[in-house]
Amino acid sequence: MDIFKKLMLDRGPLGKHANVEEGYFMFPKLEGEIAPRMKFRGKEVLTWSLNNYLGLANHPEIRKADADAAKEWGLAYPMGARMMSGNTVLHDQLESELGAFVQKEACMLLNYGYQGIMSAIDAIVDRRDVIVYDAECHASIVDGVRLHMGKRFVYPHNNIGNLEKQLERAQKIVDETGGGILVITEGVFGMSGNMGDLKGVVSLRKKFDFRLLVDDAHGFGTIGETGAGAGEEQGVQDDIDLYFSTFAKSMASIGAFIAGNKDVIEYLKFNTRSQIFAKSVPMPLVKGALKRLELLKSKPELRENLWKIVNALQDGFRGNGFNIGTTKSPVTPVILNGTVGEAANLAMDLRENYSVFCS
Repeated sequence: MDIFKKLMLDRGPLGKHANVEEGYFMFPKLEGEIAPRMKFRGKEVLTWSLNNYLGLANHPEIRKADADAAKEWGLAYPMGARMMSGNTVLHDQLESELGAFVQKEACMLLNYGYQGIMSAIDAIVDRRDVIVYDAECHASIVDGVRLHMGKRFVYPHNNIGNLEKQLERAQKIVDETGGGILVITEGVFGMSGNMGDLKGVVSLRKKFDFRLLVDDAHGFGTIGETGAGAGEEQGVQDDIDLYFSTFAKSMASIGAFIAGNKDVIEYLKFNTRSQIFAKSVPMPLVKGALKRLELLKSKPELRENLWKIVNALQDGFRGNGFNIGTTKSPVTPVILNGTVGEAANLAMDLRENYSVFCS
């Protein structure tokens, strides 16, 4: 069969809805400044589907820093891959400041979160190693695990008892292969808002020898005493071997980073293929990230205001009988017992009759 014809016969779980949902539920066009209220199909709506947690997208200091950097440097500088001709003092400075903020020895910038964590996983493990990961890990982690040519085991979400069983299986394998074990979980899970049970994971180190990679995209900048994330909140930041986050959430930008031991980060800089063979992060994004990080550190009121809103919203939902699960983060799901069609009808009702845009 022609490979393109095969694609037309099975358009995938989302693509099969394209004819009726594209432009409304999928690929909708919100217009106007990024703000609590925007326009959808010419009508003002309250936007509940953005992850601009700290309101930095339109913060005046951020807008100025972004504009000034674009004017000074343009979008092309620096040219080339970071390893070859795309490195600058400011790239190094951003890595140093990010590493210090999340209490790690060293840090590496990544062009994008999705491809960054995929490529980092690929660089860390080989066929002798075993990966053990939480069942609700983000798609980028799942795709990174798929690249792994060795064994991988999944454990039910936050089920530390089952994780222990998977680690027992993994240990038997690496005892034979001479490899190691990488455990992957998240600081905050983006669909449920649950925090990963990092304390529980770390407690298993008394019995097993493994390294821990935590994706804290939703926790970075929003959780913990200083905003250093879920590990700081749970008192186990030092036990996280590799800490990953994106700039797309609390920092309202593009890019990501991974932080950890100096020697390991140095290894990743020379072996993470998505960075070796890709253009360096443009200077306006680097300068913008430096400014965003400055505000994260100097303005705790941004985080305090976020939690004031989060608590009011979540208390309101619970008080009115809505099921929002066990979220302990700004992620606020409303869990429905029904079909996909019923959920779509509710979203449409909210948009059309209540001017609330949610996904």
